[in-house]
Amino acid sequence: MTETVRNGPRALDHVVLPTASLSVARERLSALGFTVAPEGVHPFGTVNCCICLADGTFLEPLSVGDVRAADKAVADENVFVARDRSFRAAHGDEGFSAVVFASDDADADHREYVEARVSAGPRLDFSRPFVDARGRADVASFRLAFAAEPGNASDAFFFACERANAPKVDRSALQLHPNGVNRVVAIQARAGDAASAAAFLSIVARSEADIVSGGAKVPLANADFTIRAEAGSDHIRLDAIVFAVGDLVKLRALLAERGIEYDLDGHRLVIPPAPGQGAAFIFEDQK
Repeated sequence: MTETVRNGPRALDHVVLPTASLSVARERLSALGFTVAPEGVHPFGTVNCCICLADGTFLEPLSVGDVRAADKAVADENVFVARDRSFRAAHGDEGFSAVVFASDDADADHREYVEARVSAGPRLDFSRPFVDARGRADVASFRLAFAAEPGNASDAFFFACERANAPKVDRSALQLHPNGVNRVVAIQARAGDAASAAAFLSIVARSEADIVSGGAKVPLANADFTIRAEAGSDHIRLDAIVFAVGDLVKLRALLAERGIEYDLDGHRLVIPPAPGQGAAFIFEDQK
């Protein structure tokens, strides 16, 4: 489990990657050398197939499995489903919609977001079955507190996630990836006003932003959040996930074998977004 931080920057817990089809996402992410978990079913109409990393973070490819249940969730003010729907309406079914922070007290996080006037809506509690790579099952329970930039109803959103009940199952097989990825190094985004975006992120991530040439950086407890200034983007738009790998040469060979195109930028390998992938994936050689 990702460690939480009470007095200091929040830790990255996971990211949300909307996709039209979990089967397409599974095929794409497997081709990129990730081990993909069995399908997870939420009680409010969405489904996922997560990628668990050794540092306790994970990627959550997300699709809609039950439209009626999702309709009801939106009517019931379920912020997670409502924001997913508004993101898809504005940007299509493939993308990078949310960054999630680790929490040990979602109620306190919600109060903090409300007081700072960045709350995106009511808190959410839910549970769902969890199955590990060996088929052993348990129940995972979560408590969420949501935040978004004021005036932003359809772009990126953020939430604090308290893992109220962490499944007592073996994740070790799910955390081993043929591509050698072991952790997330950074999240990259863009915004028309990088300083304003950084000020917002400083609140929701409980961190201090560094304004740098062409953008800003907001340190998290276990990764960095970088923002580049780009005209025409009123709100934060999430672009890329940067991963650490142990052997970039080995990764290049794996991708070549599987016919995956990429760009090489020094010690970084860049794969642009594709259906089932959502964000650009950047792999850094960090032995």
